[in-house]
Amino acid sequence: MASKNKEMAMIEHLEELRWVLIISIAATFIMAIACWVINDQVLQILLEPVFTSGNEVVYISILEALMTKIKVSFFLGFLTALPVILWQFWRFIIPALRKMEKIYFTIFVIISYIFFVSGVLFGFYAVFRVAVKYLLHFGGAELIPMLTIGNYISFAITFLLPFGFIFELPLGVYFLAKLDLLSCKFLVRKRKMALLLSVVTGAVLVPSPDIITPLMMAAPMYFLYELSVGIVRFVEWGKRRKAGKQKGWEWLNIALHGILSRRKKTG
Repeated sequence: MASKNKEMAMIEHLEELRWVLIISIAATFIMAIACWVINDQVLQILLEPVFTSGNEVVYISILEALMTKIKVSFFLGFLTALPVILWQFWRFIIPALRKMEKIYFTIFVIISYIFFVSGVLFGFYAVFRVAVKYLLHFGGAELIPMLTIGNYISFAITFLLPFGFIFELPLGVYFLAKLDLLSCKFLVRKRKMALLLSVVTGAVLVPSPDIITPLMMAAPMYFLYELSVGIVRFVEWGKRRKAGKQKGWEWLNIALHGILSRRKKTG
């Protein structure tokens, strides 16, 4: 009977998860359709580094322009539907949490969305535009770039999305440190590994013939790692301070208890 109840509970959880996925996908589709209206404006912003460097973008197949606009719409749809997606997963997980955990998890969901969008915006304005302009000048005066819109937008989305996920690192590290699953000593010991992984990840995500462009992605990644080290150090300092206060109160209670005991004896 117990095993049957467990199976029923598992089926119910899988059914809930299925609806979470269905609603998340549907929200992305709906927001992608809604974002079609601002498609041209967003394309203009994404193409700005090319135009300001004096170059043009072309398309070489009949469907390329249409497919590119659909791709941009789904990219925007995912970004705008992300609050709905996070809310769906929040509803799925929240019943299993205690009261304080629910508060922390709610804050985590809200801040994670802000960090993700901030990462994408930082990736575009601080890194992507500079990288595109540098790469376009890499060919010199002899080579004339002929950029196709499909390849360019695919490169832009592949370049920008990882910044959103990378910017979640400090937030994830903070909660892991709060749960005592991560220590500052461990992060300090793994600094060299983090630097190597940052460079390798930058090279994989941004395949480029030059070394500068991958490093432009690797540098923010390693900076966020160092920021994470500082966050964990701050969390551990707060825990030590709290533990010190508790010990102080315990010592005070013991001292008062001893004084009262002596007074009773002398009385």
